[in-house]
Amino acid sequence: MSDTGINKLPPRAVLLAVLSIAVGAALVFLFSKAFFYAEPGYIYHVRTVFGSEEVVTEVGYKFYPMGRYNAWKRAMTVQALGDGNVSGIRAEADSENTSASLPPMSIMFLDQVDAHAEATVRFSIPSDTESFLRLAHEYRTPENLLRTALMPAFKETLQANASLMAAEEYYAGGRTEFNSEFENQMGRGIYLVKRNEVTVRSGRAATSSANASLGTEQEEYGEDSKTVFIVQKVLDDTGQPKRKSQRFLDFGITVVSALVTDMRPNQKFIERMQLKQKASADRAIAREQRVQEEEQRLLAIARGEREVAERQAKAKVEQIQKTTEAETDKQLAITGAEKLKAQASIARETAEINLGKAKFEAETRRTLAEAEAYQKKVVMQADNALAQKLDAEIEIQKLWASAFAKRQVPSTVFGGGAGGGAPVGSDSEVRAFMQLLTLDAAKRLSYDRDVSKAN
Repeated sequence: MSDTGINKLPPRAVLLAVLSIAVGAALVFLFSKAFFYAEPGYIYHVRTVFGSEEVVTEVGYKFYPMGRYNAWKRAMTVQALGDGNVSGIRAEADSENTSASLPPMSIMFLDQVDAHAEATVRFSIPSDTESFLRLAHEYRTPENLLRTALMPAFKETLQANASLMAAEEYYAGGRTEFNSEFENQMGRGIYLVKRNEVTVRSGRAATSSANASLGTEQEEYGEDSKTVFIVQKVLDDTGQPKRKSQRFLDFGITVVSALVTDMRPNQKFIERMQLKQKASADRAIAREQRVQEEEQRLLAIARGEREVAERQAKAKVEQIQKTTEAETDKQLAITGAEKLKAQASIARETAEINLGKAKFEAETRRTLAEAEAYQKKVVMQADNALAQKLDAEIEIQKLWASAFAKRQVPSTVFGGGAGGGAPVGSDSEVRAFMQLLTLDAAKRLSYDRDVSKAN
């Protein structure tokens, strides 16, 4: 039925259908060859069949009548990584192939230590029409730019940068300086340098020798010097370092960033660094032990000094106490002696005063006695001491009267006659006896009972 249906179509309709299909195919072919879509982040170098060139930087569909175009990424990256693949580099025809990936770069440090470095450099191509066309005319494709300009500059700069620094210096704190110099040389040019060998002294004199007889006074034996390499930058007349310019800079390409992400030295250097680290750790431990021993020694000295100081302080306290007590005793003795001396002085002065007083009193009494005696003498001479004699006589009579009154006599007396026998204690006898005693007392008093007559 289908064959019957086709056969039934008129020849004109078949021709029109064939022409329509042909025209459609031609239009599709012409459209695909006349338009392309400009992706963001790319610059396109468009060439037409008429021999004209155009730089496309805007995103969207662009017309290129029966011409050709190349896609150049605005920023290209060259990187050396552990999983790099050189065979993957080709013209940048799509977004997946926008960078050049290399295996880790083999470099040589100043001290002849080789290492594998991983680094990344990002370049920015010019976007103005004149600079971009000059770049496209010179290198034609992004692949040629990467292979002939950017990758060689990347390798040369990384290797030249390694020759400025020793590996030990890099791993001893020069990493940031290495990265900074790499970015500097990538963006402004490689330094022109000259390499010199110099012999330097370590500055530490030898302190040991095989000659044990020298003791601590050892001789130097020349092991304190070594040969080192010094790289000096060549300067121009203005004192600025001379540089080998980067070729790509002449086409307006700039370096956006330059990073050294990893550095792996050879195994021998790693082993040497491990031994050095171990030696450094051993020195640090020994230094700490020496410090500890020194601290222990100082602690022992401090303890001994403290004990000596305590004993000295105790002895000093005892000495001060004894000295104070002796001084106190001395002062007390001095005070007692001064007190006795003062007392003796006071007693002497008191005695002198009493002596003077006694002399004065004696003199007074003597004067008074002399005056009284003189008075009595005058009185006695005047009345022949009548008053005294009377007083004495009165006293004598009182005594005899008292004695007579108290005498013991018997109630009956037997005696002889009046003619002179033995005394029997009669009143007359007693009176006669008292008269005799009175006369005897007057005789002893040497006074005359008779009253003398006045002349």
